[in-house]
Amino acid sequence: MNSTELRRTPLFDTIVKAGGRMVDFHGWELPVQFQGIIQEHTAVRNACGVFDVSHMGQVFVTGPDAHNFVQYINTNNVKPEIGKGAYSHILNDEGGIIDDAISFCLAPEKFFIVINAGTRAKDVAWFKKQAAKFNVKLEDASDRFAMLAVQGPKAPALVGEIFPDALKLARFCIMETTYNGEYAVVTRTGYTGEDGFEIASSGKAMNAVWEELFKRGGKYGLVPCGLGSRDTLRLEAGYLLYGEDADETRTSYEANCGWVVKTKKGDFAGRDAILRRKEEGLKARLTPIKLTGRGVPRHGCPVYKDGVKIGEFTSATFSPSLNAGIGVGYLSLTDLKPGDKLEVEIHGRRIPAEVAEKFYQNKV
Repeated sequence: MNSTELRRTPLFDTIVKAGGRMVDFHGWELPVQFQGIIQEHTAVRNACGVFDVSHMGQVFVTGPDAHNFVQYINTNNVKPEIGKGAYSHILNDEGGIIDDAISFCLAPEKFFIVINAGTRAKDVAWFKKQAAKFNVKLEDASDRFAMLAVQGPKAPALVGEIFPDALKLARFCIMETTYNGEYAVVTRTGYTGEDGFEIASSGKAMNAVWEELFKRGGKYGLVPCGLGSRDTLRLEAGYLLYGEDADETRTSYEANCGWVVKTKKGDFAGRDAILRRKEEGLKARLTPIKLTGRGVPRHGCPVYKDGVKIGEFTSATFSPSLNAGIGVGYLSLTDLKPGDKLEVEIHGRRIPAEVAEKFYQNKV
């Protein structure tokens, strides 16, 4: 494959056949939409949608030091409780965010980590560097797995028809299973603010799962969904998009995710640096903003307070659920409160806006 070729997931042909409009996403050819972003967004909020997320990375960690290793690379406390997982940040030596990831315990000496597509090579290289201190084995299983995310209030009923034991999973939990005789894992997380599941297995198995989902999904309002609705859903729900809302120059505290930093659990990569940077004082904080005037903000739109520019949007869009423009950005005023008045510049015009507390009340 030359450098100009886009990677394709094992579900590519199935996605195209279903009407996916394909775009380049971090070097992957993925669907931005099928019927339309608003229709897909609404389906996930009210019924059920399925996303091809096979571009995401999956790493297995095994060995006597598996738990100690996972604890060391994560800011959050990943407990050695079989079937349970945690969202966390992975930091560099300066306390900057290498990636945000979810780590699950499959067994006392076996963990499963889901990482972002655009950071996969960087993450795995960092894991290998840290693994030199531990008795563990790392397997980057990304190329042998495909993954689907089924999201929405009716997702449990649909997924439960195919994987009945999945209904026993609590939020941020995992189970190992098989589908058509092939190894699979099912997790219950989501990137939308709704209930839902992620299913990972071989490409052949996941194409069969897609077919089975749509064979059964009519009564649940199932629709195929693309990157466009995935972005509007996750922004409403308050989830980071790595590379836009977080990167190696930012700390978890600046990204408004200080809750994932568990300093009392013991040492972890970047711990001293992130604590030092916190003590020095935050120079900016990722802040949710809602337009109170008409307009659709985009990445890079400047944000003003009392006529002075204090930052710009890292992510922004039109929110179908709120029927308003929303976004997040790093603002130099770190003590702003919900309701504080702002202005957002769109095409040279200053639109009234305010600091938001939440865009959408997550149902899970």
